[in-house]
Amino acid sequence: MIAPKTLKLSLKSLRDFAKKRLPDETLIELDERDECPLEIVRHMCSPDKLGIQLLFIPEEFGGMGGGAFDVYCICEEMAHIDLGVATAVLATFLGSDPITVGATPEQKKLWLSRIADEGVLFAYGATEPEAGSDLGALRTTADRVMQDGKVVGYKINGNKQWISNGGIADLYTVLANTPSGPSWFVVEKGAKGFNHDEPEDKHGIRLSNTAALAFSDVYVDADRLIGGVEGQGLNQAQAVFGYTRLMVAAFGLGAGWAALDRAIPYSTKRIQAGAPLSEKQGYTHKLIVPHVAHLEAARAYIEETAERIDGGAEGSLNTEGAIAKYMATEAGNAAAEASIQALGGYGYTHEYMVEKISRDVRITTIYEGTSEIMEMTISRDRWQFHLKTRGQHYHEEARKFEALHAQHPDVGANMAALSLHALAEVMEKARLAHLTRHQHILLRLGELIAYAECAGSLSRRAGLMAEGKLNPKASTRFDATALAALGRIFAREAALKVAEEGLRWVAGASAVSDAEMAAFETSLGLPAIHRAQAGLISDMDYVADVLYNRVAKQLKSVA
Repeated sequence: MIAPKTLKLSLKSLRDFAKKRLPDETLIELDERDECPLEIVRHMCSPDKLGIQLLFIPEEFGGMGGGAFDVYCICEEMAHIDLGVATAVLATFLGSDPITVGATPEQKKLWLSRIADEGVLFAYGATEPEAGSDLGALRTTADRVMQDGKVVGYKINGNKQWISNGGIADLYTVLANTPSGPSWFVVEKGAKGFNHDEPEDKHGIRLSNTAALAFSDVYVDADRLIGGVEGQGLNQAQAVFGYTRLMVAAFGLGAGWAALDRAIPYSTKRIQAGAPLSEKQGYTHKLIVPHVAHLEAARAYIEETAERIDGGAEGSLNTEGAIAKYMATEAGNAAAEASIQALGGYGYTHEYMVEKISRDVRITTIYEGTSEIMEMTISRDRWQFHLKTRGQHYHEEARKFEALHAQHPDVGANMAALSLHALAEVMEKARLAHLTRHQHILLRLGELIAYAECAGSLSRRAGLMAEGKLNPKASTRFDATALAALGRIFAREAALKVAEEGLRWVAGASAVSDAEMAAFETSLGLPAIHRAQAGLISDMDYVADVLYNRVAKQLKSVA
């Protein structure tokens, strides 16, 4: 793990570099030219310059040994600067993941040391034109090359699509079917029979290089088979989803805040009807405050998951990574869209960064697993929890937040508990009526689960901050009082969403009759959830005051 002081210095170096080399004007120009600033990317990944890649590499191979929390912090900061450049840097980390989790000690030393010492760029060759995100449907093949009865190498044939760094990487990890199943191989740039297409003409992240790859009898020696054993590819890919999806979640978080950090100051200068937009609830309470609450709820879940990974939690935390990615990337997209609206006509022009950010952040709900795949991943896993506990899993979770409310009555834990109790009731009704046979119901359950769990995470984070027990590397954009207000705002929304939308889909699937409706509404706790909305406007007023530094001014005037 990296010491908090070292991480802070790394983040400062990254910000200082971006301020000098990647101001908004340069980013907009590169975006218009659809150009990946390769020299800048290599500078960022050079060991004798910025050396960002060192954070991802274990110390025994010449890196800094950053943990999940460290990488989340760096990824958020990079996305706040530019999501295209961030994608180029993350692609090397993603491309080296099969090596990190599945390679032999000799392979790890060779390839990870090259990233640390030489700053080589990797690409992750998994996605295919027909298979998309379904890694189990890949068609790329790796046929054995035999000599004297032994496997001495492989010939790779096939195509890959949407590969970040596809046209600029030095090395590629490529997933291909061997006779024993999917396996990862390392392929070097310039290998005979290996080609890449021109960069894709993308909607966003135009500062990243994305290109299709083609393999025609590309020969690699047997020692390029990662792990030295065929058929381990899908297991190696699954082993890092919780981790890599957490990084994409950080991208959504950073880009969302990048947009809001432009909309907020704009509103202090834009005068409408004699007063700044920043003083109007119609602006702040629609376009700013709700998106801040969503982003910070996602942050809470990201940080909890990162701490669990760093703490050696059992399993890959795939579902937790999926929840973090789903909530943060959807929140980032919504914040960017709201920021365009917040700037009005200016926001819709290429001259202002919020338009570019909106196009860039859109990809985060698609790559490394679409939002719909995240919803399915979440619902399937948590459905098993529901079944194994005979419907008690989320009731038990809710009771933990009722206990937290007794300790910290102002962090929204009671409202988070209401959302979790309601979720348990919705899932039980879905079980009794066999509603998971409807794919749409399964996906909507995934969304409701994500909201309820994030409401709990944010209230728990606010409680920890009040006790001074937050991770020393954690974001401190908000103090304990403001974080508690955000916890209440988001938990109210989550409870209402779970109960009312849960009822909608259960009723929509004809799983509750008119005669049963009143009892079902009561079991969801709707009266209590409705009463919990009291105080919402005043909490939103307070958060707006914090965002616009009006709290300090009010305190000064009182003093």
